[in-house]
Amino acid sequence: MGSIVVQTFLTLDGVAQAPGATDEDGDGGFEHGGWQWGYDDEDTVRAWETRTSALLLGRRTYEIFANSWGVWDESAEGFQGELTRLYNRIPKYVASNTLGEVGWQNSYLLGPDVPAAVRRLREEAEGEIRVWGSTRLIRTLAEHDLVDEYRMMVYPLVLGTGKRLFGDGFPLSRLALVETRGLASGIVVSTYRRAEAS
Repeated sequence: MGSIVVQTFLTLDGVAQAPGATDEDGDGGFEHGGWQWGYDDEDTVRAWETRTSALLLGRRTYEIFANSWGVWDESAEGFQGELTRLYNRIPKYVASNTLGEVGWQNSYLLGPDVPAAVRRLREEAEGEIRVWGSTRLIRTLAEHDLVDEYRMMVYPLVLGTGKRLFGDGFPLSRLALVETRGLASGIVVSTYRRAEAS
């Protein structure tokens, strides 16, 4: 049986919107895209990704990933090449009400009943099914008690605006702290699991 693992970059005020690039997600007039760059987080992400057996993504995150990892050169040196090779080879499962097809290799639409599809996926999979970004999908998964673990990197930064991972109306979720540690840059890395699963 697989496990659904949410990994996310957050600011101190809980913003998860557009950490990776200036043009990643400007919804709501968000002007702080790319806020995550310049911190010492690569080793942590690299360690996390060695356990990834599949990606589970919402439409927008899927499109961002497909237009970056899906087209970048697999022979690139370092971290970018490593993740490009990994992401091209593992299955990608996409929750979308609007996409009719997905073009990135090894990508599959989940269909109209996302919770049921994710339950089946978790039953049939081995290893960690990674969720990046995809705040609407994460909320749906939490509403159906389908998130096994949250891995969060909290950056020493307050933006004051933007989409939050745990926004208003997020379902009650009791979690147990499994691990926490600080990085030299001030990032705090914490892992939480469902309280009854710890």
